[in-house]
Amino acid sequence: MSLKNNRLRLASVAVTVALAGLATAGPAVAATQQTVAGASAGVQGQAVAIPTDFVDLPTSPLSADSASHEFTVTYRNESSADRTVAPQLLVESPDEGPFLTPADIKLERRTTHGCWEAVQVGTQSGTLFTDLSTAQRTLHAGDTLTQVYRLTVVNPQAKGTVAPRVALYG
Repeated sequence: MSLKNNRLRLASVAVTVALAGLATAGPAVAATQQTVAGASAGVQGQAVAIPTDFVDLPTSPLSADSASHEFTVTYRNESSADRTVAPQLLVESPDEGPFLTPADIKLERRTTHGCWEAVQVGTQSGTLFTDLSTAQRTLHAGDTLTQVYRLTVVNPQAKGTVAPRVALYG
C-alpha cells in the first residue's frame, strides 16, 4: 500500500472519529469539527487541534436594547509551559425557544490595534458561537489572554444568555 493511501485512510479515520465526538460535544467544538472535515479534504496528513477542556467564564443575560455591550474573555496560563488556547463567545437561546439566528446579533472583536472587526458566528441547536480554529493562539507560561467582544442585538425580541469561555488544547 502506498504512503498516499495510508495518509488518506488515516485522514478518513480521523474525520470519522472527530465527527463521532461532535455528537457528544455539541456546539462547543462545532467550529473545530467543521475545520477537521475541511482540513482532511484539502491537506492530507496534517494534524488538527481539538480542545481538551473549556474554562467557562461568568454568563450574562442577552440584552436586547439595541445598545452595544462589551464582553471580555480573560484567561491566565498558570502552568510552566506554553499552552494553546482559543477565546470563544457563545450566545445561547432559551431552552423553550425561540432559537437565535446569526441575523439577530452583530458581533465584533477588538483587534490588537484597538479597532473593531466583524466576527461571523456559526449556529447549532439554537446556540450561536465564534469559530475556535481562527481564534487559536499560543499563550506563554504566566501570560494572560484578553479578548474583548462587542455584541449588539439587532432583533428586539431576541432572548438568551451570553457565555464567554476559553478552549484549552493539549
